[in-house]
Amino acid sequence: MKVKNLIFFSVLMVFPTFVYGACSVANLNKCLDSVCAINIGANPAARCQYCGSASAGEPTKSTAMKSVSAGASQKYSISDKELKKAPKDPGERYIWGTKLCLEKVKGCTPDDVTDNYDSLIEQSCTAAGIAADFANLAEKVNAKKTKTSCSSDISICIADAKHCASGYKNCESDADFDKYFSQCSVAASGCDEFLSAIRSDLMAARETAFANASKLLEGIISAYKTARENKLAEAQASCKNGKAKAECVARVCAHNMRNKCDETMLTVTVDAETREILKMETTVANELCKFYDIACERLK
Repeated sequence: MKVKNLIFFSVLMVFPTFVYGACSVANLNKCLDSVCAINIGANPAARCQYCGSASAGEPTKSTAMKSVSAGASQKYSISDKELKKAPKDPGERYIWGTKLCLEKVKGCTPDDVTDNYDSLIEQSCTAAGIAADFANLAEKVNAKKTKTSCSSDISICIADAKHCASGYKNCESDADFDKYFSQCSVAASGCDEFLSAIRSDLMAARETAFANASKLLEGIISAYKTARENKLAEAQASCKNGKAKAECVARVCAHNMRNKCDETMLTVTVDAETREILKMETTVANELCKFYDIACERLK
């Protein structure tokens, strides 16, 4: 693990220059171990957990845990009393420990920490990863499979888009279903004793899915048919006694004719030109709505 330059910027703000003698890497590592390698003998992942990455998990809590400096000289190590103030976050703890150790081990720089201690943290993180992998493997091997867990694993596999997919749309034939069930059964190790029952359950689920799909399709077709019939009935009703055409003429007169086809004006004294316009408005409105006559004739 290489520590980012940004992490050491805060340390450099405290130690802008170093004018001491040569750095003692042994003393520097000893000091950093007192912060980052607590209980390292029993926990190889300690450096990673304390000063590497939070993803490595939390260090094991135990009353028997001791700092590597316990009982030894405190000249080049951080005391247990000081460690009580150490940050919990691994990155912050690393910065905190680096600052204190650079104060104790004269002549060393943040680069010395990066060049020498980061590789130790990397090794610890590797150990943490291997331990986690073995723990997961052991858990999987030792865990006894149940029908529920097997059924869940195989069902998820069957529903994958590469296999039967949702609604079993890729498994309409028994041959396709059997092919994908076989593949998923092999992937679900430890489930042999439940395969027959699980296959029966999934076959029943497949039949139910197909039946439901058919009912849904029938429902959609029926709904469209009903809608068409209702529209036809409404249209036929509007054709009775010329109702649809009369409503059309009224709309055209109201929105498109200057005099609104108001033939009552003919009963009053108007000039000949206005009389002709009034008659023409009604005639034009009836012609524009004549298509209702044709449509209603076909709907009989």
